[in-house]
Amino acid sequence: MDNKLKNLIIIGANEFQNPLILTAKAMGYTTHVFAWQSGDVGERSADYFYPISIVELDRILNICRMLSPVGVVSIGSDLAAITVNYIAEKLGLVGNGMDSALAATNKHLMRLAFEKAGLPSCKSRLVSSPEEAEGLKLNYPVIVKPTDRSGSRGVFKVTEPSQLAPAIAKAQSHSFEKKALVEEFAPGREYSIEYVSWQGEHHFLACTEKFTTGAPLFVETGHLQPPLHMTEKILSNIKELVPRVLDCLGIRFGASHTELKIDENGVIRIIECGARMGGDCIGSDLVYISRGIDYVGACVDVACGKEPGLQPQHAPRISSIRFIFNQRDLDDLDYIRRNYPNAIYRVSDILPLDGREISDSSTRYGFYILSTETMGEMTEILGHVDFDLN
Repeated sequence: MDNKLKNLIIIGANEFQNPLILTAKAMGYTTHVFAWQSGDVGERSADYFYPISIVELDRILNICRMLSPVGVVSIGSDLAAITVNYIAEKLGLVGNGMDSALAATNKHLMRLAFEKAGLPSCKSRLVSSPEEAEGLKLNYPVIVKPTDRSGSRGVFKVTEPSQLAPAIAKAQSHSFEKKALVEEFAPGREYSIEYVSWQGEHHFLACTEKFTTGAPLFVETGHLQPPLHMTEKILSNIKELVPRVLDCLGIRFGASHTELKIDENGVIRIIECGARMGGDCIGSDLVYISRGIDYVGACVDVACGKEPGLQPQHAPRISSIRFIFNQRDLDDLDYIRRNYPNAIYRVSDILPLDGREISDSSTRYGFYILSTETMGEMTEILGHVDFDLN
């Protein structure tokens, strides 16, 4: 394969996308990265960086036509997934198509698909204005969220009717299409499921337990893989359900990230599913630690028309990520550095604490990733710091 045929298009350049750029380069591809210029690390690590917003589809397409790429790929971004599938469809590259991309990024279309397929999900209502709140007959509490955003942006738990209209207005302000979804609140623990698909065959990779700030914003404070609170029976039920979700949304190629809630009776409800790997380093780091599988490399393989390599490269371990919200979290990181230095896998750049409200994933100050041989070691470490595993 000559250099021209090894051109790989990557959509997005932030820290969560950078492992994709580095992996693709290590695999011998020339990386052409498109993103709005903001000083992100991927702007420097890319072979070629193009300061173009990822929503400028045709502008990106015109450049891609000149590059004759072998594939187009992104990880951890719903918005980028639309661009990836648009470019792939126009250039005849591997992708799931625009119908699938829209169903897997618009929460209302996703709910309609789940309902049509008879899958266990939350009942919801699409709203276009706060005034519609008066006509909704709902059982509280409910969740209000934008129809087309990720990363906990614009998500609110509403416990009484007087809170509904303001929550709808706020969710709409985060939405690209200025619409919101009002859905029933699903009780239980939160989990996410990682798969990679090749020609419609779905391969389970990992189950992650999610921890959040709780109501009203539900910003992720950390993730644990494999989960602490999970039975083999429930995991078996999940493995039966998620491929049906992927088929329902037309996801035949590449990564997927399915979010679930499971109540105390073992009832599973699908929250949403994206045709991308989990953000928050779930796909790029935690899966590799806990399973030994190069999830990022598998995504590059699929994008370039190759069956993904899924052989473990090392023995499974326990992995977790914890996010920085305040000084206490920084103190906890210092404690781990002093007492459990071998457990630290990676620490991000950490922004100066400026006292801002952490309203969604993008406003957190940084993170650190831990890796241990046993769950006992991991729970011992997290038990010494301000992280509630209950």
